[in-house]
Amino acid sequence: MENIKIEINMQFCQMEELSAEDQELVKEAIGALANSYARYSNFNVGAAVRLDDGTVFIGANQENAAFPSGLCAERAAIFAAQSNRPDQAITTLAIAARNPNGLMKDPVSPCGGCRQVVLEIEDRYQQPVRILLYGTRGTLCISSIRDLMPLSFVHENMH
Repeated sequence: MENIKIEINMQFCQMEELSAEDQELVKEAIGALANSYARYSNFNVGAAVRLDDGTVFIGANQENAAFPSGLCAERAAIFAAQSNRPDQAITTLAIAARNPNGLMKDPVSPCGGCRQVVLEIEDRYQQPVRILLYGTRGTLCISSIRDLMPLSFVHENMH
């Protein structure tokens, strides 16, 4: 038997350590929290994506009493971007969350379904999507969704 070790590299940054462009995208994700409809969980999530040409799209989680019918903020932002600008790759995704006590202190990571969607975007455009996970104590900066999903399933696995 052989043991395999998988390492993840990411940075933990304070807001002022981020580039002006990344700070702006994080602020867009925080602003998107106002559009969240989280009547059932009281857990609001906002996301913002930046495209190759600099265009920004936002998304917010949308819940529904028929729970599978809701949509996560990350997918709302990604699908809006892809529906309106399919010619542009997504370069960066920022995510922020809050509960009834306020903005989350620690960054919140995307769910498995959202991770798979981001992976498909990376596969589709053949370039990584940087991910900024915001918390009031700092932001995790991740170079690619593959860092969160090192054993991933994409189109090439089906051939």
